[in-house]
Parts: sequence; structure tokens; C-alpha cells
Amino acid sequence: MALGTGIKNSAALKPFALLWRVFRRNKNKNQPDFEPSAPDQMSGLTLRILAVNIIAIMILGLGILYLGQYTDSLVQGELAGLRSEAQLFSGAISEGAVRPVYQISPVPFQEPQEIEAIKPELARRMVRRLGEIGKSRIRLYAIDGNVLADSHQLASGMDEVEMENLLPVAPRVSFDSLFTESATRFLDLIPMKTKLVSFPESQLANIYTFSDTQAALSGNVQASAWRDKEGRIVLTVAAPVQKVKQVMGVVLLLRDGAELEKAIAEVRVDVFRVFLGALGVTVMLSIYLSGLISRPLQRLAYAAEMVRTGKGRYVEIPDMSHRNDEIGDLSIALRDMTYALFTRMDTIERFAADVAHEIKNPLTSLRSAVETAGKVTDEGNRKKLMDIIQHDVTRLDRLISDISSASRLDAELSREEMGRVEIPELMFALRDAYKKPLKRGSDDRDDADTRIVLELPDTPELFIKGNKDRLSQVFGNLITNALSFSPENGHVTVRVLLQNDKIMIQVDDEGPGIPENKLHTVFERFYTERPQHEGYGHHSGLGLSISKQIVDAHGGQIWAENLRNDDGSIGGARFNVVLNKA
Repeated sequence: MALGTGIKNSAALKPFALLWRVFRRNKNKNQPDFEPSAPDQMSGLTLRILAVNIIAIMILGLGILYLGQYTDSLVQGELAGLRSEAQLFSGAISEGAVRPVYQISPVPFQEPQEIEAIKPELARRMVRRLGEIGKSRIRLYAIDGNVLADSHQLASGMDEVEMENLLPVAPRVSFDSLFTESATRFLDLIPMKTKLVSFPESQLANIYTFSDTQAALSGNVQASAWRDKEGRIVLTVAAPVQKVKQVMGVVLLLRDGAELEKAIAEVRVDVFRVFLGALGVTVMLSIYLSGLISRPLQRLAYAAEMVRTGKGRYVEIPDMSHRNDEIGDLSIALRDMTYALFTRMDTIERFAADVAHEIKNPLTSLRSAVETAGKVTDEGNRKKLMDIIQHDVTRLDRLISDISSASRLDAELSREEMGRVEIPELMFALRDAYKKPLKRGSDDRDDADTRIVLELPDTPELFIKGNKDRLSQVFGNLITNALSFSPENGHVTVRVLLQNDKIMIQVDDEGPGIPENKLHTVFERFYTERPQHEGYGHHSGLGLSISKQIVDAHGGQIWAENLRNDDGSIGGARFNVVLNKA
């Protein structure tokens, strides 16, 4: 193969590799052939379309599922609410649990001083009641760091009872609940959680080392978001309990982020639902797009490979012209190319058969003359045989030269450049070239003795796009044939007509004309019909065939017809050539 083993191993390039194989073949016969995939197999182009679309939707989905900004906004909202709640609780405790107490005077024999302090028993009752109102765990610290009250601990004699929140009742099993649970577990595997500081549980008992309570001791309210060792969000707020500006204790509120995480999880599951729906639609559209692109390309590539390896005379290329797109244009081009290919093959076969037939005739005559020459003793007959041999050799040489020119004509026409050719100038040059020998070279273009009559339109400039040498060959051949068939002292008329963007050149003679059943045959290879005064074998029969090839290469038309006299008899032959005006 021309593309090498790499393309054979790449399924994605198979359709294009097949099209490339139609035009180029590897000279290395030992290299394995490319085996096309069947049109119903999934191609590499389909996989690439799927990959590109799925990767794009997955990147978008992962970006949406991250929800970092949304989570941060929820956390900040919860912290703002918790901050207000802490300030409310601290204010209530400062008003309801702070009472005057007597402190022993440091000076002997003086009455004790009355100061305000938190009453532990009042504080415990207030904390328990406030804990029932809110959803947070409330801890009340004294100024010395001791825990005065905890909403999750109840004192009963010498023992303390720890309170824990009950787990919610399990919902009924349904498809939606199963999907939500599965999606949540799957999404938990994706590291998409916002980064929070680890929750320092060991510092809660020490009011002086926990950052929030330290700020509260200074008279400030501070809120923080944490993540515990199990990965759950924990929110804390510390607010000072103070009278005027004197800090008497610290209220610490702790709240787990279960509801917050539940809200985030619900949003993520909803986004995941949309993501799966978009992914499904993307996959279906990708498969549909693949069916519009890759499958037709596979069919065309498969048919092209069948053209290369097929044993039949013709392989049908799928007709997709109804698509009105690039693939439809490709199918039209491949159909036209295949038709031209088989037409060219048929032409080559016919040409080879005609060449063999035309060469066989003079070879047969030559062999017969050579065999007879060895047996003839009469010198006159021997001389006749030698003339025949020389004539056949000359005929073979002419045939081989003309056949060589005809076989190279297509390739030469495809390489030759087209320019602007002035028709009147070309006709005058041809007329001067085919004057009678005594008149050849004369500058008088209106000489009445010339056998070629030119009839040109009044238009000063007539140009066509073509190759001047090849067009000279065409019209020179037509004029030569017309002169050879015209009677002595007859005239050949070359007429140039103009109509819109077309130029017609007519070459008329005064000869016997062309048989009606041969008007199309005269343009076939090796067909020859010469006037009686010319000897046999002086023409190969390729002149008009070559002329038709040249005219076709210029995008023109050529045909023959007979001229009629007034009585209906044939008065000569006319060859018409129509070319496009430049």
C-alpha cells in the first residue's frame, strides 16, 4: 500500500486510506493488502466524533458538579445565621443567668463586695431550653475555661446523660430514591468538595486554645467552617456573654452541616440528572452525525476498494447526490471518476485491438512478399516485390509513429498550458502554409489564385483559450483532407462564425462528400477513406481521431456533414468545429 502499514493499523483513517489507494498503488508487492471494513462496522471516525462530544460535555458537567462557589455561598449563609443565633443566645444568657454575687473582701473586717457573675444552675436551664429551640449544640464556658452548661448533656445526680440526635426515618424504596442514593455514592467518589480546615475536636475543652473562643474572650464574635475526620461539615460560632463590656463567659454553638450537605447533594444529583440527559442526547446526536458522515464515507471507500479489487467490468458507486453536501459531491466525483476509468479502459482495449489489426495487415503482406521474393527468379517481379516490401515497411513506420503520437496525446494535452489564440491570425497562417507551391511565401493574402478561401466576421479580435500548436494541428488536418478530396482547381472555404460566446469554424470542400452512414465513423481510429488518386497506405486513419481528441480537450465539439446542391445531390463535405470564446 502507498500509505504504509500505519494506516492499516489505524481504523480511524480507513475510509480515506481506501480513497488514496484508488490513485496510488505500492510497488512493493510483498506488502499485505489493505482490508476494508464492512460499511456496518463502527469506524474510527464515529469513535472520534463520540469522544470529542463526550469529552466536551463531561468537562462541562464536571465543572458544574464542582459547585464550589455555590457551596461557599451556602456555608457563608449558614454562618451568618448561626452568628445571629449566637449573639441572641449570649444576650439572653447575659440577661437571664447573670446575677449579683458576694465576693470575699481581701481586706479584713470589711464587708464582702457585690459583683455580677453567671449563675451555673440558671445557665444550665437556659442552655437546655435554648438548645430545644435551635438546631445547634450550645456550650457555655466560664471565664476560667470551665464548661458551665452543655445542651447535649443533662445532669442526673452524680451522672451526666449525653443527648444524641436520632437518625431520620428511612424513606420508602423507589426508583428515584435508588437513583439518588447511587448518584450520591458515585459523586462522593469524585474529589469535588471545597477545602475546609480540619475540625480540632481536642481543643473544644480548652477555651484558650480554640480560635473562636479566644476571639470571644476578647469581646468579638467569630464564626468558622470546618470538616471533621469523617469528611462532614461542622460550623462553629463563639460569642461573648458580657455586661456592658465585661466578658463573663463564652457561648459556643456547634452545628453539623448535614442539612447543608443534603442541600448540596440534592443540587449535585439534579445537576447529575441533567448531565446524564445531556450526555445521552450527545451520544445519540453523535451516532446520528456519524451515520451522516462516517457511514457514507465507509460505503464510498468500500465501493472504491471493490473497484480496485473487483473482477467484474463495472462496480456501482453509491449515488448520494441527493444529500446536497460535500459527501454528495464526493459520490458524484467518484461515480464520474469510475465511469471515466472504465471508459478509458474500454478505449484502451479497443485501441489495442485496432492497433494489432492495423499492424497485422502490413506484416502479413510483408511476410508474404519476403517469402515470395526468395522463390522468384525474374528480375522484374523481384523488383516489384521489393517495392511492395519497401511500401509495407514505410507504412509500418508511419503507423507506429502515428500510434505513438495518439497514445501520448492525452497525457500531453493534460500538461500543456492554455493561452489566448487569435483565430483570424491562425487562419491566415494556415492559408499561407497550404497555398499552391508557386504561391507559397507570398505576402498577398487576398490572392485570387489561392485554393483556400477565408470568410471572417467583421469583429476585429476573436480569441479562444487553447493551445495554438494543437489547434493548428486540428485545422491543418481538416484543410489537408479538404484539399485532397477537392477536384483540380477546386476551392476550400474556411468560414469563421461568431454567436454569443461561441466561435464556429467551418471547413468546406467541393469533393464527393461522405457516405451518410459514415458521418460519425470518420472520427474513429484507423478509419480511412481516401480519394482514388492517392495510393493505398499513405494515411494511418488517425488524423480525424486525433483532431476530435484535441477539440474535446478544449471543451469544444466537432462533427461532419454533407453539403447539398440545389437538386439535392451532395456538393461536398463540411467539418464544423465549435469552441468557446475567450
